[in-house]
Amino acid sequence: MNDLQQTLEQLRQALGDAAVLTGADISQRHYSDWTGHAPACPAALLLPRTTEQVASALRICNDAQQSVVPQGGMTGLAGGAVPRETDIALSLERLRGIEEIDPAAATISVWAGTTLEEIQQAVVDAGFVFPLDLGARGSCQIGGNIATNAGGNAVIRYGMTRDLVLGLEVVLADGRVLNLLNKMIKNNCGYDLKQCFIGSEGTLGVITRAVLKLAPTPGETTTLLCALPDYASAVSLLRRVQRSVGTPQAYELMWQDFFRLGVSWLENTAAPISLDYPLYVLLESASSRESLEQTLEEAFGAGEVVDAVLASSETQARALWKIREATGEFPLRMTPLNFDVSLPIGLIGDFAERCRQRLEQRWPGNHSVYFGHIGDSNLHLTVDCASLPQPAPILEVEELVYSAVGELGGSVSAEHGIGLLKREFLHHSVSLEARQAMQQLKDCFDPKGILNPGKILG
Repeated sequence: MNDLQQTLEQLRQALGDAAVLTGADISQRHYSDWTGHAPACPAALLLPRTTEQVASALRICNDAQQSVVPQGGMTGLAGGAVPRETDIALSLERLRGIEEIDPAAATISVWAGTTLEEIQQAVVDAGFVFPLDLGARGSCQIGGNIATNAGGNAVIRYGMTRDLVLGLEVVLADGRVLNLLNKMIKNNCGYDLKQCFIGSEGTLGVITRAVLKLAPTPGETTTLLCALPDYASAVSLLRRVQRSVGTPQAYELMWQDFFRLGVSWLENTAAPISLDYPLYVLLESASSRESLEQTLEEAFGAGEVVDAVLASSETQARALWKIREATGEFPLRMTPLNFDVSLPIGLIGDFAERCRQRLEQRWPGNHSVYFGHIGDSNLHLTVDCASLPQPAPILEVEELVYSAVGELGGSVSAEHGIGLLKREFLHHSVSLEARQAMQQLKDCFDPKGILNPGKILG
């Protein structure tokens, strides 16, 4: 019996035969994430049901120096949960459910395999919202959201996932369980260890439970689409709205190329506004309609807004949002190469123009679109590889974009993580000394290097 077979036999004894799958019994959805990058059938798939089983599995694998790739809903966009054929995948999908909703503390305690949508729905009757929201809500799991420090649509108002986590339970590579569960906002007892695991993409430990902050259900929201003359107006309009009616629920900026594309993909629907403006903002606010109308009037007077549509119904609001949600069609209508970057807010417009010019100079006639949340410094850029010479020079395009990010002091990953796909470009945003400190942290928590090897640091 070889070393792997001995390890698998120990795992079966600890977890049961039904929780240790191999070969054709492993669903292909565990081969890769939403990127489809380098799909591979792992050597085995573990399906633990308890924290104790996760701890036993990691203890066995650590003793055998067997690599383990933690997996959530497999909706990642950076290759962070992609296994190799020699890896054992550890899925958290059976650690699922709501443990407790505490209305007094405004918290919810959940297992890591619970989907984001389940959490959102569970708190409604208690008069709360869990404000993390993204398109994969029905499939992504909260453990993966935490492990990647997911962003989403409401970051400008509520912050990243990191800002919504009060406590964690984490299993280390050697099977030790760290109980970092906590319901208090103020808890200043030394190092805040939970922060080490938020955004670590399963390279330092496996998250099994979490305590999350809830927010009161907002009042009726108003949706507004504005056309803008330039990028500076997008920033000044955001600050005007924040001063006048408070931070919006969402502030989505779309360059003309993206807006035209989104409108053209809507079936039997006329454009809600002229397609000839340089930029468009989709704004959602919980302030009163009257207050927002007054702010809009002031913005018109200041020249920040040149045209606008104020949604008069939920149906019209959803129709406006469908334009921004055109990204869901990218894999069907393009060969998309997606970038998720962040930059100082004042430089995002310059960055977009710099990228556009450099892409056109290098590959004349290429097709790229620009959009983002900007109020939280986040810009998305998608290049259609079908518009490039074939085979598409993907690495050259990535280096062009990420070097421009580095020139302006930005981050090569705003909300999708590093995983496999951005690992070679991390140096554009993180200094050598900082990367060395990251490696020291990795060596401390996972000295044998079994957890998600090759991700983030290589």
